[in-house]
Amino acid sequence: MGYSKDQLLARLQELKIEFSQYEHPVVMTVEAQAKYVGNTGGGLSKNLFLKDKKNRFYVVSALADTKVDLKVLSQRLGLGKGGLRMAPEEALGEILQVPLGCVTPFALINDSARHVSLLLDQGFKDKEHCLFHPLSNDMTISLNVCELDKFLRSIGRNSSYVDLEANPPVGKDNPPDLADLVPSDSVVVPDLLEKAASVQGPTKDHAVSDTKGAEPSRNVKNVKDKPVGSVQPSNSFKDVGQYVEEILDKTSALLLSEITEDTIKQHGERLGAVVSNCIRVRLSAELKADTRSYLNAAYTEGFGVARMMFQNTGSQNQFRCL
Repeated sequence: MGYSKDQLLARLQELKIEFSQYEHPVVMTVEAQAKYVGNTGGGLSKNLFLKDKKNRFYVVSALADTKVDLKVLSQRLGLGKGGLRMAPEEALGEILQVPLGCVTPFALINDSARHVSLLLDQGFKDKEHCLFHPLSNDMTISLNVCELDKFLRSIGRNSSYVDLEANPPVGKDNPPDLADLVPSDSVVVPDLLEKAASVQGPTKDHAVSDTKGAEPSRNVKNVKDKPVGSVQPSNSFKDVGQYVEEILDKTSALLLSEITEDTIKQHGERLGAVVSNCIRVRLSAELKADTRSYLNAAYTEGFGVARMMFQNTGSQNQFRCL
């Protein structure tokens, strides 16, 4: 269980951190928040929860008007152009332990976020005070940079202020300037749906196999690493209509299996909600695995065809510029 808003405020008071607080209706965007606290003169913040391909997580906290280019930031971290993306909602709950719209540097108070890297906009230093949600988006607190740094030191964090709009060259003679801010450890999210998938194990309909009969894999990276010509997509995922029919069949079968005399007596009027939740938990894992395999198969088949065309045209010396 993560820190609550009240627990965080109490912790700030214990640390003798000076701040002001403003209660307001729940807001989901900076624009909505500005309607209630935009006249305080503080720097409104936008906060991004990101992940890279190696399952390492980042919180980027910036002034509302700072332009954050994820491709540029990814290169500056040494992750390549497409190395950063928005973290999934499951990770938001499991790692930061806050709901949507409540990401701030204060979420790093939770032990589950100990491996999350924090990048702060250097523009905060130019503001008399800055505005953040205290783990809940029905309140905003205002404090200056020195007080924010004091909080971060209390949880064992160093404040890393970055010019998030900078775009320095990155290359052989120009190493990534933010590489030191990449977390050393990846984080495995104990996602209930993924756990269910691992318990059920792969089925023959989920395979992306090669011609040598190797074990099927749902990992996109593994598919890419194999020679393209040796990979064949599973026949069950070549047809979109069949794929949809399989989803509907599985949903119907699971629904019918959950509605029995015992469950009706046990849950009464709540049966619908209980069955819906059960289906979501039990079926989502399998659908995730199916979808991954379908995408893998589509990717592999398309890539294989492209390579075959390349080889054929190459051998016949028929290249043309279109």
